Amino acid sequence: MSTQKTVLRQFGSIEENGLRLDTDRAEQVVDALNTDLAATYVLYHQLKKHHWNVVGAEFRDLHIYLGEAAGRAEEAADVIAERVQALGGTPVAGMSALESHAPVEQEGEDIYDIRTSLENDLHIYGDIIESLRDHIELATNLGDHASAQILREILVEVEEDAHHLEHYLEEDTLVTENATH
Repeated sequence: MSTQKTVLRQFGSIEENGLRLDTDRAEQVVDALNTDLAATYVLYHQLKKHHWNVVGAEFRDLHIYLGEAAGRAEEAADVIAERVQALGGTPVAGMSALESHAPVEQEGEDIYDIRTSLENDLHIYGDIIESLRDHIELATNLGDHASAQILREILVEVEEDAHHLEHYLEEDTLVTENATH
């Protein structure tokens, strides 16, 4: 628990910013960005969980891919958080706050087979893609073209990672069940 006696900026409040986006519009964008930030952190933690727990014939490739995808999610979260701060807001950060702000749900603590795990990841990616698209439009309509551009760049990476997951989930594989030699 913090020993700080003076709060410098209360979460949910918006300060004037040097970007010349008025506080009413900045507040709407910050709220949207914090939603995307929370969802991205949920995805990050789930990807790391799968990275740590993947087993089987495709272990190496999936372990590497999931680690790299988690890294991209972490980088996106950092970019989003810095934009929230630049707009005069406070990035959502605490675990309970992340969970309450996220429009996605993490699969839980249990370990599942990798196909189920990747399907769960793909579901979160899909929800984040829809959210990013909505928030790009919101930011554009509010005249915050820089936030819209940041979200567009993140959207490209998120869509690419989702597309890769689709490939991993295809039925075609070189691994056979009950292979005997």
